[in-house]
Amino acid sequence: MSGGTRVTVLMGGTSAERDVSLASGLRVTKALRERGYTVRAVDTATGELTAGDEQRLLEAGMKRKPPSIEELMQMSKTSISTSLASIDAIRDAEVIFLGLHGGQGEDGTIQALLGMLGVPYTGSGHMASALAMDKDLSKHLFRAVGVPTPAWIMASLDGSAPTVSEIEQSLGFPVIVKPSKQGSTVGLTVVKEPGALRGAIIEAARYDDEVMVEQFIAGRELTVGILGGEALPVGEIIPKHEIYDYECKYTAGMAREEFPAKLNGDRTREAQRLARLAFDVLKLGGCARIDFRMQADGALFCLEANTLPGLTELSLMPQAAAAQGVTFAELCERILRLALPTATPGGAR
Repeated sequence: MSGGTRVTVLMGGTSAERDVSLASGLRVTKALRERGYTVRAVDTATGELTAGDEQRLLEAGMKRKPPSIEELMQMSKTSISTSLASIDAIRDAEVIFLGLHGGQGEDGTIQALLGMLGVPYTGSGHMASALAMDKDLSKHLFRAVGVPTPAWIMASLDGSAPTVSEIEQSLGFPVIVKPSKQGSTVGLTVVKEPGALRGAIIEAARYDDEVMVEQFIAGRELTVGILGGEALPVGEIIPKHEIYDYECKYTAGMAREEFPAKLNGDRTREAQRLARLAFDVLKLGGCARIDFRMQADGALFCLEANTLPGLTELSLMPQAAAAQGVTFAELCERILRLALPTATPGGAR
């Protein structure tokens, strides 16, 4: 692959992470053009973006909160995601760069469609993407290979399981309540008292048909990027809020990130080892990010794997790469190269 290669960046879509995806995708588009690639930008909710569309979206910037469910439902009525084969920018691309986050862009749906079209794309294959998006299934796999993860119970609104007393006995309070298949902490609540549990489950259920109630791990928030099977420098996130929520993730000044994290050598190596284990057991490819909590005694707990980590100006993956001397444009190009059939293991399907 060389400069001039025809690349189409997919972004936007109709998930709750739409705005994050647009910010990531537009930044990737600019970086790859600067590297000499012929790049077209496509919003899977509306179609190919003109230069004017790109500028308008750039000027709009990130909002402090994700789009409402009502806005996303309205947009999904006209989404073009199921007709990708008819889009010139898809058919003519030599490789697709996935700047999508959440929903059908990250759960394996788009990956399966592109696989059927025979167009190489960045990130993980459709099965791995689906596994990683489902937090319940991924946590079972983490445990199977010895990657510690917080205890959890799956909840439902119909009252079939579990009761408040069951949660209190098995997990204790506080707990984290979140959609099982969602990202960017959308629909997530820290529940400190039993009385707030049902409301938190109702909120999470707005975004997914399965809700996870998870043990809250007090401690430091760590993250490890994986690029082509290689673990990048460990990072630490220090948010202004109690947790690294949507506002802290995407609002300048709401969190401080340290790359590399101030850890001793043993803890650094262990975090990277566990991240590679999580990456491998989910059969991920290309680029991914594995998130952890570390208790005061140094014990590490894997929270989740992100198959299409954010690439905005405030995102963690670019900061991890920069700590290793890799510029943002170089990072984008390396991710792109890993999508080619000739890429090393951990890249293309």
